[in-house]
Amino acid sequence: MTTIFVTSSGTDIGKTYVSAMLIRQLRAKGLPVQALKPIVSGVDENTFPLSDPAALLAALGEEVITDNIDLVSRWVFEPALSPDMAAARVGVEIDFNELINHCKARMHLHDPLVIEGVGGLIVPLNTTHTVLDWMKALNGPDFAPLLVVGSYLGTISHTLTTLDVMARNDLAPRAIVVSESLENPVTLDETIDVMSRFVGATPIIAVPRNGEADLAGLFL
Repeated sequence: MTTIFVTSSGTDIGKTYVSAMLIRQLRAKGLPVQALKPIVSGVDENTFPLSDPAALLAALGEEVITDNIDLVSRWVFEPALSPDMAAARVGVEIDFNELINHCKARMHLHDPLVIEGVGGLIVPLNTTHTVLDWMKALNGPDFAPLLVVGSYLGTISHTLTTLDVMARNDLAPRAIVVSESLENPVTLDETIDVMSRFVGATPIIAVPRNGEADLAGLFL
């Protein structure tokens, strides 16, 4: 069963926008896609309508109400901080084994399953584990990472650093999705042209600001 893990080179890059787009496209192809964003911070009753879980629920065709947040998110924190810090602020710690078991249970049930990570590749989840550890624990023949990056100044270095860490840990991205940033020193095409010189055969897909791109085709 295919599990698509959407990760990134940083935070506020566009993971949720890309994840929701992919979910809508897979549903349009008639596939019974489901989604998880197990960990999310910065969410309360006031911020929920514009939150990442709300966007995923909408893409799945589910009612966007707080009672449905547990359909996609298991650990929800109000402080808008990294997962380890947000959890610490409310006096808990994310249990890594519970996180892995939570994901694997859904991986066995759904094909395809989209899992959206949190922050960048090496964001801490608790005192000992990062998103990278999370991905390594789920890695297998049907595990397909999707790397979302921006087009801001500095993205080339951030992208290549992320790719290097992924390669060293046997995590080959199905593609790199360049989500156009709000501020860009050069055009999206120029960013992709430079990036393509360094990423080998990994496909690069451009997503214009508030635009669309064919992502479902990567997994069909």
